[in-house]
Amino acid sequence: MITSDPESLEKATHFLLPGVGAFDPTIETLRKTGIVTALEAQVLGNGKPIMGICVGMHLLANGSDEGKSNGLGWIPGHVTRINTRTLNQLPHLPHMGWNEIKGNPQDSLLTGIDLGCGFYFLHSYYFDADDGSDVVARVQYGMEFPCIVRRGNVIGAQFHPEKSHSNGTRLIKNFVGVA
Repeated sequence: MITSDPESLEKATHFLLPGVGAFDPTIETLRKTGIVTALEAQVLGNGKPIMGICVGMHLLANGSDEGKSNGLGWIPGHVTRINTRTLNQLPHLPHMGWNEIKGNPQDSLLTGIDLGCGFYFLHSYYFDADDGSDVVARVQYGMEFPCIVRRGNVIGAQFHPEKSHSNGTRLIKNFVGVA
């Protein structure tokens, strides 16, 4: 279900924060509409799982170089602009296209996923997690940075699973617990 109604979130079993928009307008809209308060009750209070995708992942951090607003802070870290001086290929930014990832194959999110086949990325910022144990997977693009973070029931994916064919489908199925 796609909704902007905070009350309807009580019925959901899982949540996706989509990867569209910029940090400040997105977090401010979620706060203004009451979605943040409702998600806090369901995710932090009731333990329901949430996955943020791209910008949705960035919202899980404390803040971002892309804006001035505070993030949710559910996974401690800061969203940082990719340093273009470290990139050795064109186009430099945004990071766009398919990349293999390196991850913890023991994590249930990665079950049945071909890490070498990779995922589709489109971004210029990355989630710099404060605690390395929150990082499930990394990608190399001029530098190595986290592309999946997880703290309990709160998960973030830098890439776009909805554009990542069978790997993306498998990741979403793993997230909702469907075999």
